[in-house]
Amino acid sequence: MEKQLYAKIFTWASLALLVVSVLILIWGWATGFEANDGKAVNVLLGWGYIMLGLALAAVVLVGIYIAATTNPKSLIKMGIVVVGVIVVCFLAYLLASGSQPVGYTGATLPSDSELKLTDTILNLAYLLGGAAILSIVVGEIVMGVRNKKA
Repeated sequence: MEKQLYAKIFTWASLALLVVSVLILIWGWATGFEANDGKAVNVLLGWGYIMLGLALAAVVLVGIYIAATTNPKSLIKMGIVVVGVIVVCFLAYLLASGSQPVGYTGATLPSDSELKLTDTILNLAYLLGGAAILSIVVGEIVMGVRNKKA
């Protein structure tokens, strides 16, 4: 009975989001995407961000709900992982210099907060890229050692 209720809620919510998306798209075509200083494009991008946020929230909330109902102890592990991610992001922020770019010829200089955020994202990209390469190398070594023993 509960699964049928969730299926109906999901179906109606999906249908409502689809209808709103189509209406916004039709409105954008009717007004012209380049008319009104690109207002239709801004609305479409905003709606895209809203849909992305809803999707991410749904995935996270459904994951938490499933974890809480099937294995409540896994919530502690999830909390530890979330705290770890927050700590890594905070460390990347602390390590970000936020200095002005060398040789920048743009019309307006980015603000200090924009530069700090950009450097933080670059630090995270470097860290995650290095971790991915390291995990591939270590994984191959471990598989090679395990296959030699057999």
